[in-house]
Amino acid sequence: MSSSEVGARRLDVVVVGAGFGGLYAVYKFREMGLKLAAFEAGGDVGGVWYWNRYPGARVDLPSIDYSYSFCPEIEQEWTWSEEFASQPELLAYFNFVADRLDLRKHYQFNTRVISAIWDETRKLWKVTTDRGETVEATYCVMATGPLSIPMDPQIPGLARYKGELLRAGKWPHHPVSFAGKRVGVIGTGSTGIQIVQEVGRKAGELFVFQRTPSFTMPMRNQTLEPDYVAEVKRNYAGIREAARNSPNGGVRPWTTRAFFSVTPVRRRELLEDAWKAGGLAMLGTFTDLLSNEEANEQVAEFVRGKVSEVVKDPVTAEKLKPRGYPIFARRPCLDTEYYETFNLPNVHLMDCVTEPILEVTEKGVRTEAGETELDMLILATGYDGLTGALTAFDVVGRHGGKVNDKWKYGAKSYLGLMMEGFPNLFMTTGPNGPAALANIVRISENDVDWIANLITHMADRGLATVEPTKAAEDGWMELVARLAQRSLLNKAKTWYLGANVKDKPLGLTLFTGGFPKYRDYCAAAAQAGYRDFVFERGRTPVAA
Repeated sequence: MSSSEVGARRLDVVVVGAGFGGLYAVYKFREMGLKLAAFEAGGDVGGVWYWNRYPGARVDLPSIDYSYSFCPEIEQEWTWSEEFASQPELLAYFNFVADRLDLRKHYQFNTRVISAIWDETRKLWKVTTDRGETVEATYCVMATGPLSIPMDPQIPGLARYKGELLRAGKWPHHPVSFAGKRVGVIGTGSTGIQIVQEVGRKAGELFVFQRTPSFTMPMRNQTLEPDYVAEVKRNYAGIREAARNSPNGGVRPWTTRAFFSVTPVRRRELLEDAWKAGGLAMLGTFTDLLSNEEANEQVAEFVRGKVSEVVKDPVTAEKLKPRGYPIFARRPCLDTEYYETFNLPNVHLMDCVTEPILEVTEKGVRTEAGETELDMLILATGYDGLTGALTAFDVVGRHGGKVNDKWKYGAKSYLGLMMEGFPNLFMTTGPNGPAALANIVRISENDVDWIANLITHMADRGLATVEPTKAAEDGWMELVARLAQRSLLNKAKTWYLGANVKDKPLGLTLFTGGFPKYRDYCAAAAQAGYRDFVFERGRTPVAA
């Protein structure tokens, strides 16, 4: 699609993003007969998996779960090779879907949206890109995902470093050699763990600058045998239905068993079984691990004990053990011999809890213990999560109101899908929905279907605009806050709360009531005749 074509077109809908939500939105709206255009900052489809090419990049949900359910043909034609797919296979899947459904022709790649401004008189969105073109559309769908704006660490001197500086979230597309190099990694969350366990075996020396130890459990990845894959394909319908009705929106095991409802001996057996099973089995072993502090601490201590079983040096083992926040309150991590990596003679744990990083120098990183010279520095320091994608450019609604102003003291929305004051603007996997707490593919499909149904509702009735009422938005935010208070997720400084971004308002902007309950709320909003929304026909407000 040429720049002139995009700039000249008046559209029904603009979609921003080419990850799970964006691709499905483009497909869904096209099948509805809507005129559309889509923009993606990356060079191709894949969303976060287009950018995340760092060594060891791999999904931490089962591959059969981390895939679309809306197209039975794709389910049957695509075959996953591993239980937890690597980044190249995930990207291949996105390419397969885009090719199979002929979606690329709707996209303009290497194009970043820099503003979306509501035209009150004409009842449409003006969307401008960094190429200088503007398109006009009745609806704007921000399928930008909860993790799409990488964050550099707030450490002085980063710009002066003269060695190789690599960012996990924007990894080079060419091979990177670590052989014989002194490599430093800042960040020990999910991404940092995957990098460390891979680079530790290849670098001359690896220095892991650990500012907050993470709880991580063995992934126990395995090749998927053909007979098993055939079983899955025969039973996809049932697997998907089970996922939709699971609190996490996926096939990860879950239970109604409370921790203290079984004896200490049996609890230990269940935890050992979960550790052997791998993946996130442990999170699903007891139902109250994010609400009962005493139960949570006992599970945390079990995992700390596993660190000592693996790491040979007792001093290093103690430094690797997370303390001061509940297990699973930070994003739970999965690894393949992460702790074993610290038994290698070339791998050094830099304890930045007791000896904090002071600055990055021209030659490396200086902590309170001194300077470590490095040939390469890797930043695995996360994202401006949940809200970052929408606050990274100008989104202007009614009366010149900006998203940045509306969210100044924390993200506000209704169902994580729409905002009062921003007509015809939709989000997929947005803040105040389940986002990071459930399977993002199931959430994306739910959200796109909900948006599509609302657009159909409006088309059938000749309605021009829609937005939630302030009362509905306030009521939803009260519910989100009330549920969050019951959760131990509040007790860790994480990107869930915005704690990793300077001056960002702190708060758990996630719906913690489980995916099925979220789906119920979304369905109820429609079944009630959209009474929590204000519609306009032309310039006259219409009651739902």
